[in-house]
Amino acid sequence: MATELIENKLKLLPEKPGCYLMKDINGAVIYVGKSKNLKNRVRSYFKSKQVGRRAELVENIRDYDIITVSTDKEAFLLEVTLIKKYKPYYNVQLKEGTGYPYIEITNERDPQTKLTSVVHKDGGYYFGPYPNVYAAQATLKFIQKVFPLRRCNGYQGRPCLYYHMGQCLGACFRKVPKSEYDEQIKKIKKFLNGDINWVRQDLNQKMEQAAGKLEFERAGEIRDQLKYIEETVEKQKIISNDNTQRDIFNFYVDKSWISIQIFFLRQAKLLRRETKMFPLTDVTDPEDEFASFIAQFYQQRNRVLPKEVLVPSGIDNEALSEVLHVPVRTPKRGQKRSLLEMAEENAKLKLDDKFRLLELGNRKTKGAQKEIFDALGLPYGHYIESFDHSHIQGADPVSALVVFKDGEPDKTSYRKYKLKGEVEHQKGGDEVRNTREVVRRRYGRLLKEHKKMPDLILMDGGQIQVDACLDVLRNELNLNIPVAGMVKDDKHRTNHLLFGDPLNGIPLRLIPLDPKSEGFYLMTRIQDEVHRFAITFHRRTHAKNALSSRLDSIKGIGPKSRNKLLRKFGSMKKIKEASIDELRDAGLSLTQAQSVKLSL
Repeated sequence: MATELIENKLKLLPEKPGCYLMKDINGAVIYVGKSKNLKNRVRSYFKSKQVGRRAELVENIRDYDIITVSTDKEAFLLEVTLIKKYKPYYNVQLKEGTGYPYIEITNERDPQTKLTSVVHKDGGYYFGPYPNVYAAQATLKFIQKVFPLRRCNGYQGRPCLYYHMGQCLGACFRKVPKSEYDEQIKKIKKFLNGDINWVRQDLNQKMEQAAGKLEFERAGEIRDQLKYIEETVEKQKIISNDNTQRDIFNFYVDKSWISIQIFFLRQAKLLRRETKMFPLTDVTDPEDEFASFIAQFYQQRNRVLPKEVLVPSGIDNEALSEVLHVPVRTPKRGQKRSLLEMAEENAKLKLDDKFRLLELGNRKTKGAQKEIFDALGLPYGHYIESFDHSHIQGADPVSALVVFKDGEPDKTSYRKYKLKGEVEHQKGGDEVRNTREVVRRRYGRLLKEHKKMPDLILMDGGQIQVDACLDVLRNELNLNIPVAGMVKDDKHRTNHLLFGDPLNGIPLRLIPLDPKSEGFYLMTRIQDEVHRFAITFHRRTHAKNALSSRLDSIKGIGPKSRNKLLRKFGSMKKIKEASIDELRDAGLSLTQAQSVKLSL
């Protein structure tokens, strides 16, 4: 539902092309979009019923800004710039690069061949990318042996080892004529463009000779080398009659998701393909999100622009072509049209598989989480948070928080807390104090920063922890977050949830979960995870404090000297094994170093 501020701003929207920036309650940009008509597009977010990801976005919008431009091309470019600047949560975040290597012939006076994951506009020659890294490495080694350029660091007044091995033209001790490099580069380019028949014949002959001499290990090495070269240079069958470098994009939409298939045609062969799938934010115009995806796709640092991009009909080819600086076309017939249709079919197959996997996965994640909320009589919530404490007889107390989103751990949201650890004398007093402290710190901060609260808090313990948590939430922070305790039986196995709200007149009661249900498995998983996280954190904290205490007891070693030793050695064992000179190198005086050696 639009706020009064948004309602007033909607009346002032211009019918011009441009970009819009949706903001949340903290003013952070959570989505960037573009449109040929800002008035129609922005109003559609608030004046029509939304579903899926777009509904979630609209629920979090509290304000927006717009930037008008003159043309759709400018809107494309601005959108890409704004997404890179703000990295909005609801925009598709494309990873930097594909991770696939290229073989590069460098643009230098003394060029060399090497593998790289980054393509620069530096005048060098780039071949690839190659999905099989091992094949690319093997092919590069073959090139360096058969078509040597430079393998050393340059002139050093004497021949390098590679020169003696025949893998360097000698830039290390002489000025290699440019014509020699040009001749080798010509051969390398011809080889990487698919001319490998002579290589296949030569390697097959060597393999047979090695096998005839019973050198089977050597024959196996040659066989693998041949396989890698064929996979890198000649893996795909020829599917076109020309050598134009092309990228083919098509998409398929279903259930507010879009699947995008990309085919990469190089040297008349289908070199590889990629699939990208994500929930649509703008379900009303998937073609627009598809075009924006393509514009962003080539902004990645190791994306090589082809000579031509093929897309389906319905896309503003002219505007996209101006942004990419390469022709963008929609084939009407023939082989290119067939490839475009094949890309759409593959996009559909991938999305269908995605839904089947989601359905299976949801039974164990969202379905399991729903079972927990249903058992407690609560509406479904996305976020569950759980706490556990750890200490040794009150020493070095810590608390750990784990977060589960839709039944899966959200590890980036995990938090660790060092507690004050003031132990009361009555039974369970330290648990009460620790619980109160960590709940106060966690949710007091979320309140202060206007961040989203969890839908359910699970305490690893019984009534003591639940009462303490509820008291802080209700009486100090005025929050109504549901709280339940994960209760163990006599054999230390969780078998019930303790749930209620006594401060609001709802008594606590034990609620069983079916031990064979997915909800029960999720509950025990949450409990095991928070316990593991708390124990691991406590062990590290205790070990560090114990080490510090032992060093503090040594005469002449104060906090500064202790920190020098910890930074230099990291453990008591390494400090104990260090010599007097090594201790002095860490910053101790001779007297201090001798005291440490005598005391440990």
